[in-house]
Amino acid sequence: MTTVYTGIGELVTNDPARGDGSALGIITDAAVVVADDTIAWVGSSRRAPDADERIDLQGAAVIPGFVDSHAHLVFAGERSAEFAARISGQPYAAGGIATTVGATRDADDAALEANVAHLVAEMTAAGITTFETKSGYGLRTEDEARSLRIARHFTTETTYLGAHVVPAEYRDNRDGYVDLVCGEMLSACAPHARWIDVFCDRGAFDVDETRHVLRAGIDAGLHPRLHAGQLDYGPGIALGVELGAASIDHCTYTTDDDLAALAASDTVATLLPGAEFSTRARWPDARRMFDAGVTVALATDCNPGSSFTTSMGFCIAVAVRDMYFTPAQALWSATAGGALALRRNDIGVLRPGMRADLAVLDAPSYIHLAYRPGVPLVGTVVAGGVPHRDRGTN
Repeated sequence: MTTVYTGIGELVTNDPARGDGSALGIITDAAVVVADDTIAWVGSSRRAPDADERIDLQGAAVIPGFVDSHAHLVFAGERSAEFAARISGQPYAAGGIATTVGATRDADDAALEANVAHLVAEMTAAGITTFETKSGYGLRTEDEARSLRIARHFTTETTYLGAHVVPAEYRDNRDGYVDLVCGEMLSACAPHARWIDVFCDRGAFDVDETRHVLRAGIDAGLHPRLHAGQLDYGPGIALGVELGAASIDHCTYTTDDDLAALAASDTVATLLPGAEFSTRARWPDARRMFDAGVTVALATDCNPGSSFTTSMGFCIAVAVRDMYFTPAQALWSATAGGALALRRNDIGVLRPGMRADLAVLDAPSYIHLAYRPGVPLVGTVVAGGVPHRDRGTN
């Protein structure tokens, strides 16, 4: 089955070899041919080949599907009261995670799966066609393993985050908890995960603990990624680069040496605008990162405590307004940048042979994602060649 989407006013391909030659590879008056789950052809509408079905998009802009490379979707409960208190002036120090841990442990599998399904439907409606999600709200062997089993029903990009925080029952035995994360818990979780992650920051895990956990995960066949630099400066970013992490996430606090190390590596710095927005924290300066040659991604960080959003459009608008992204840099980072953060070479770019993931905007240009903040501009979403035309439909 082939479908040609024609009448595209502005097509963002993220392929510099096409269109205007920019990083976004924009083609005007464009068409895309989808064959089953793959892009078969991209070019001018005037030259579009025949297909089994023809859909005229009447001048709409089309972008690659968003790639959300950092989310925490497997949880129970909500923390709106914490949000209200924090916005009223109380600082965020990662302590509220314990509230979600308690609710998640108490929830049954059906409730956890239903919540993930609801959030994934929101993501799809908002144009996210690939997403990563983590464990980290169980912090017991059985709860971390079941979180990852549930996550695997929705995505192959699953991350073991047993080292999120030290749970209350191990408060006086940190070494014992690290041993659990690197031993019994890792053995139970590794079959269900692709990645391993650690929250390396003030109030969570120090650099030595982080190194121990990540090395254990690597030895078990998992690939490293890392939370670092969210709450303060520290050695986490340098450690992540040293261990070949695909992505270091947050990076709110970075030194010149951190940026030089990132730029000299293939590790992506993933910025999470929703977290700074929701915690009223310091904004990272993406312009400084781009000037240093760092590869940057944007992600939602969807979680119940510090970034409860599934809207990549919102994150783009905040990134442009407060993190000094240009609109083009923000869109690239939320698509091609996210693909690099997941080390994927089949998504994030619209060219023949790539997975057919794209979003049709109710707007003439991608710039409207930042120009019209808060407006639900994503209309039809095509994920793996399958159109989702109704908002909220997964």
